[in-house]
Amino acid sequence: VLLVESGGGSVQPGGSLKLSCEAKDYAHPSLSMAWFRQTSGSAEREGVATIVLGRSTMYGDYVKGRFTVSRGNGKNTLVLQMNDLKPDDPGAYSCAAATYPGGMKLTRSSFRFWGPGTQVTVAS
Repeated sequence: VLLVESGGGSVQPGGSLKLSCEAKDYAHPSLSMAWFRQTSGSAEREGVATIVLGRSTMYGDYVKGRFTVSRGNGKNTLVLQMNDLKPDDPGAYSCAAATYPGGMKLTRSSFRFWGPGTQVTVAS
């Protein structure tokens, strides 16, 4: 599965960004997709948000209430709306995907396919 991310950039604290991820040339009814990030303050990629089997959503505690994950217009597109971005949020945001039984949890080991990542910067 080829995952292509877009939408990274730089904003001021409190600003918003929208990230998109498309699973290219792949159609699977139970494809789970997620966003992870690698920040300067974390040793490993941490889960940001996911939609499991296209239905239920899960979020990392540090983004609840600020970020919203949704399916884009295409079934294999995942959108992450990030609001109220904070100084702790910058990093490389990567899209991940998995087919069942993978993708049931917001953990790195649950996902098999990874995009190259897009950079998010939050600076005054």
